[in-house]
Parts: sequence; structure tokens; C-alpha cells
Amino acid sequence: MKNYFAIGKPLPRVDALEKVTGKAIYGDDLRFSNLLYGKVLRSKYAHAKILNINIDKAKKLPGVRAIVVGKEMSSVLGGEAIMDYPFLAINKVRYVGEPVAAVAAINEEIAEEALDLIEVTYEELPAIFDPLKAMEKDAPLIHENMNSYKHIPVIKPIENSNICHHVQFGNGDTSKGFSESDHVFEDTFTTQMVQHGSIEPHVAIAQYDPTGKITVWVNNDGPHRLRKDLAKAQGVPLKQIRIINPPYIGGGFGGKGGLKEETICIALAQKTQCRPVKILLSREEVFTSTIVRHPSIVKIKTGVKKDGTILAREVKVIYDTGAYAEKGPTVTIQASTAAAGPYKIPHVKVDGYCVYTNKTIAGAYRGYGIPQVAWAHESQMDIIADKLGIDPIEIRLKNILDEEDICPTTRQVMTSIGLKECIEKIKEDSAWNKVHRQNIGRGIACAFKNTKTPSGSATIVKINSDGSAEILTSSIEEGQGVKTILAQILAEELKVPLDNITVSSPDTDLTPFDASSTSSRTTFHMGNAVKKAAEDAKKQILTIASEIFKVGIRDLRIENGKIYAKQNPSKKLSISELITSRYGAGMDIIGRGSYYTEVPGQIGGVRSSQSIFWMYAAHEAEVKVDPETGRVEVLRIRAAHDVGKAINPLTCEGQIDGGVVHGIGPALFEEMIIGKKGEVLNPSFLDYKIPTALDIPEIIPFIIEKHHKEGPYGAKGIGEMTVVPTAAAISNAIYNAIGVRIKDLPITPEKILKAFINQ
Repeated sequence: MKNYFAIGKPLPRVDALEKVTGKAIYGDDLRFSNLLYGKVLRSKYAHAKILNINIDKAKKLPGVRAIVVGKEMSSVLGGEAIMDYPFLAINKVRYVGEPVAAVAAINEEIAEEALDLIEVTYEELPAIFDPLKAMEKDAPLIHENMNSYKHIPVIKPIENSNICHHVQFGNGDTSKGFSESDHVFEDTFTTQMVQHGSIEPHVAIAQYDPTGKITVWVNNDGPHRLRKDLAKAQGVPLKQIRIINPPYIGGGFGGKGGLKEETICIALAQKTQCRPVKILLSREEVFTSTIVRHPSIVKIKTGVKKDGTILAREVKVIYDTGAYAEKGPTVTIQASTAAAGPYKIPHVKVDGYCVYTNKTIAGAYRGYGIPQVAWAHESQMDIIADKLGIDPIEIRLKNILDEEDICPTTRQVMTSIGLKECIEKIKEDSAWNKVHRQNIGRGIACAFKNTKTPSGSATIVKINSDGSAEILTSSIEEGQGVKTILAQILAEELKVPLDNITVSSPDTDLTPFDASSTSSRTTFHMGNAVKKAAEDAKKQILTIASEIFKVGIRDLRIENGKIYAKQNPSKKLSISELITSRYGAGMDIIGRGSYYTEVPGQIGGVRSSQSIFWMYAAHEAEVKVDPETGRVEVLRIRAAHDVGKAINPLTCEGQIDGGVVHGIGPALFEEMIIGKKGEVLNPSFLDYKIPTALDIPEIIPFIIEKHHKEGPYGAKGIGEMTVVPTAAAISNAIYNAIGVRIKDLPITPEKILKAFINQ
């Protein structure tokens, strides 16, 4: 095994001191002089025509500096996959909480008062909250002009319907597979609407200067993507938009991507004579007016032989994307590729549907739609194992993908697969074969996940004249430890201490392009870019040293910030001394690096059904169920994850711990409740239940390292995968404990009691 300088070491987080001392700066901590405060008036109707908006009274209120309504932004539409989203409603509203008008005032109280003075006249329309009803041929259209919307090439809307995207994947002949099967299983599983639950709410500050330059300070997870989307929406060149991120984001999990309050903030700022405008969302606004995890319906049909060999599988996935498409179509694509599970199946057919309803908009959420399908296929795997009398671990080991196998949906040749090792590690370490106690059960689930492909990252490494180093990057630190990981990669290449390295915050005028800090792509993509930039800087340093020492580059080495001649170790210079020797008047060494992934199958360069890398994991849950109350206590979770190479084992374990907790919430109690009129009934942490310290079980993480040939030092992503198998593992454990199978998340005590009584 290679002896690394910094890679693979459980080094402390470089941002730890800032966070524990409270010095870390977040979006709401930014301070501006002459600041105005923006507030947004939101619809109380799920579906209604806007007949009139009267702002006369609000305009006359002392302290009000700007008001904007949708008709002023009628040419501005946004959306990642389909450009269907007006930033302020135009002509009609499509969900409760949709922005209708916005105000900027000298303080928040006046802005709130002004909202009360705006008079909106509506004509209520029939609303649809059930995606199955929305898919019916005679259903009222939520977007009558959907066919006119611009969309990326891979999106396939179904005309004159509420289906904004339909995707199909498959291989073989499922009819043949089912006819050759000894048993055929058909089940339907559902998941609920889930909120991201980030501690920090959304915030944006916009300023418009006399030259027309728009600067936005925002806690967004993709500053360059946001810049592009804003430029497109505003109809201006990229150079006219500048995005500056605060040093830290207080959690994102997918909820802080795309266009949210930024465009409204800009529209207000354009009316305020260069004064900055700030919009800070309340917790209720975060719940009702940003994005949520897609509710889903998954119908899964599987044919197997008596020995448990899977021959055929059909999956129909319906994602309820709410009133606007947002990232729903690409969520549907990515999740559908994994809907059949990480198994060798000769005959597969997957149909994915993304459907409009008059509900809160759904978008990216940790796992990008794959937790929903994994919940289905892993629950059914245990149903099959139970029926056939096969151990749940063994039926998975019998069918899982291995090196050079073909992915059953995308037909991609799969490599760097550590799933077998993950399952075997769980089996080896668990109490799986021990005698079970009453009402205590164990369950396993495994899964795989892709990453957005193609995508790119670029960075600059700057070596200062004193030997310290800086990484100029647009990657976001939102709690996942990216600053530490990138610093370790640079430290490894230059053999300099971690405390000699700083990592920038994103500023699109200064830091190079990065697609986004999403899809578990940062370590792989930006890590490769930093490694290349470090190699570039190192080559320049060694070239200078070669001239000074009068030896070849191969006869030099760098260690602990010093350059040595291999044949004469006494001949050495620190990096600082080297730069000073060569550039007496002062100079920096600039290294540049970029990394872009391309795989076969991409269409138009925007989205591929194949992935540059896949993540693999297996979770085992141990639970205790009280059959009298239906209460579930999660006692222990063992979680094995294939990370390729652990750049920092502590960070990997932290991701696993956090992801498991994140997975427990939607499994057992998290759910956004929608009322009869489409309103969110529990838009706060008082009524929306997330896991607390008392709900967290013992979590035992296992790191499996299956080297990826293109990853930096063999590394792959991990963050999103950590939530994916948890719900199914818990459900399977509940069945193992008391013989009750729940197919609709969350698994509440009420559902368990009802099923227990009726069994």
C-alpha cells in the first residue's frame, strides 16, 4: 500500500475552529450599508387566475422603496430542465405559496405592512393534488402552454397533458423473462413529501450598479450555474452577473440549488437606485415556497426462478413534481437508471414519469430520486426472499452486479464495484445469524447511485512568495468538508502542511468554473482539478529548482515545503526561498487544472444516462418494535460504503453518520402534510418532525475502498449515497421483528398497529 503524505489520513477539519468558536460567516451574517429589506406576497390559492393586482396603497406607505409584480417580469422564465417558472406569478398561480408580488422597504416591518396593503383579486380554478389523477387524459391542465416551453434536448413532455417528462430504460424482453420465471411478484410502494430541513434558511442580497452589473450574495450550491441561469433569465451576458457565496452554507442537501428568491431580489434592486436589497426567507417560506423531495409512486414487478435468480423486472415510477418542473425531469432520468436496483437482470423495463400537480414544487434532494426507488426494490427483495425461504443477504449476493457486468437499464459496462464487499462486511460484522429476541428484528438493504454526467470543474492553485498556498475554487462548503478534502489533495502533491493552505469561497468574477457542489461530484471532479493544478504548480517549481541546482527535474524531490537534490540532500531550498531566488521583486506561482467527464450516451452535451462513476452501499438496521403501541426504536445501523479511496476517513465517517440520520427521518416520521386546499399544514420544526439526539441509534460506519481508475487517488463520491438504503433496511427489520410489511412511507405507529391488527 502506498505511503501517502496527507491522503488517507484522519486529519481534523480545516474549518473546525471557525465553526466551534462561532466565527464562521453565513449568508445572514453579511452586513451592508444602506440595505433595503425585501418581502414577498404569496398566493393563498393552489390554482387561480389573477384578475387584478392593486399596489396603489402599498406604494404610498412611507419607507417603501420598490414594488414589483409578475407582469413586469413577463419575459423572465426559469427552470433547469424546462423553462416554465415565472419568478412572480403571471396571470395565474399554481400552488399555495407561489410569489405574486414583492416589496423592498427601509425595514422589515414596513415591508410586511406593505404586503398587507397589496390587493389581489383571484378567480379560483380546480386544483389537482393526486399525480395519478393529474395523469388522466381528461385532467385539467396545470400548464396549458407546456408545449411552448423551452427545454433541454433529453426532456420529452407529453403534449396536452400534465406529464412534463417521460423516460424509458430497458434491456431484453420482459414478457419472455416473466414467462420463464417460477414466481412473479407485483408490489406498489409510495413515498411522501419531505422537507430538506437545513438549519440555515435561504437568503439573497442583490445590488444593481450604474453600469448594469448585477451582484448577488447568496447561499446557493452552484454559483456558476446560478450565474448562467440568471444571465439567461435576464437576457444579459455572463459578465454582467456576479455571484458571491458566503464562506459557509448551513446545510443544503439539494434545497439550495437553482433559482429561488434571487430573481425577485434582483427585480427589486433594479428599482432602488443602486441600494442593495436583502430577502431572508422565514422557516414557513422555506417549507412552502422553495423545494421539497418528490413524493413518489413506484410499481414494481419482478420475475424470479425458484433459487432466487432474478430474470425480469418492470418498474413504473411516478414523481410528483408539484406546480413547476424545477429539477423534476432530471431527477426522473437519474433515478430511473437505478430503479431496477444494482442487480444482474437480463430483462428490464423502466418507465419514469414526472407529473405536474398543484402542490409545492419538488426538486433536488439528497439522493436525487434514488431513495424512493431503492425503498421499493429493496423492500421487494425481502418479500421475494421471504416467499422463497432464502436468506435476504444471500439473495442479494446471488444477484448483485460485479466487475464488467452490464447495467440493466443504461447498458453501461460497470467497473469499480464495491457492493459485494459492502454486503459481506455487513454480514461479517453483524449479529445476522444470532438468535433473535422477541420483537427485535434486523433488515438489510443495498443500492447504487450515479452522478451527474457530463460535468466539469476548474481551479487555480496559487503558491505565494512565502511558501503558503491558496486554492481558488467555486466548490461550496455546506458541511460536507470540501475545504479539508481539497486542502489534503494539494498538501499531498506539494508535500506541504495543511495549515499552510487556504481554500477560497466562490466568487464568479474571481474563482474558476465549477458545475455545482451537488451529485456527490466535488471530491471526484474538483479533486481531480486541484490535483492537476497542483501538478502544474509543482512542475513550475521544479523547473526553477532545476535551473538553480543545475540538475534535472527527475533528480529533485519536494518534502515538507522544501526542494531537495536527491543525490545531494544538503542542497535544498524552501519553496519561499526558491521563489525569492528566482523572482527577487516578487512573484506567485500559478497552477491551473480542469477536469471534465465524458462518457458514451450523452445527448447534446447536457445529460447522460451513463455515469462516470457509481456509488455503492449496504445498510443493516436493527430495530425494536412495540406491538402494543406500534413504536419503532432503531437500535443500531451498520452502514458500509464504497468510497473508492478515503481521502479523509473522518470526513467519510461523518458523512455516513449524518446520512443515516437523514435517512431515518423520512423512514419513520418526516412528512409534509398537505391540506384539502393545497396548503402545507405543518410548515415549521414545531410540527414537522426531524430526528433529534434521542432518535439517533448507534451507527457503525464501514469504509470500503474499491479503487476508481479516474478518481483522485482512486476516490469516488459518498455524500448522497448515505441516505439511500436506510428506509428499506428499517422496513425490512420491522418485518423481521413482527411480521408486518409497510409499503407507504413514513412507517408510523398508526400504520404498524393497523397492519398488525389486520394481518
